[in-house]
Amino acid sequence: AGYSIFRGANGTKDLFRRNPDDPRVKHIKVLPTKRGTKLMVSGWWGMARHINYTGDWVLGLAWCLPCGFDRVIPYFYAVYFAVLLVHRDLRDEEMCEKKYGKDWATYKQKVPYRFIPGVY
Repeated sequence: AGYSIFRGANGTKDLFRRNPDDPRVKHIKVLPTKRGTKLMVSGWWGMARHINYTGDWVLGLAWCLPCGFDRVIPYFYAVYFAVLLVHRDLRDEEMCEKKYGKDWATYKQKVPYRFIPGVY
């Protein structure tokens, strides 16, 4: 699941950046910005602003799960990675607010969740 989310989201973003007219991404709805760029507001990127981070974290958690639940130590990586991703998200949000201004506020209304659709 994590791999599918991570690759699906990043693959869509990469393809859209290279050729937004490609039939595989032409259906993606966008928010045009004053900077002249477009923010995706449907598909993977309409579910959460950093849906790729969610997939990345699920991948990291998957490395821990085979160790079972008898010890906490194997889950150190998943906890560390969650903290890293939340911190990265906070930095990204700050940067995007500066970069896109009012367009970022509009984007956050259209895509209200950061990582997990319907939750956070």
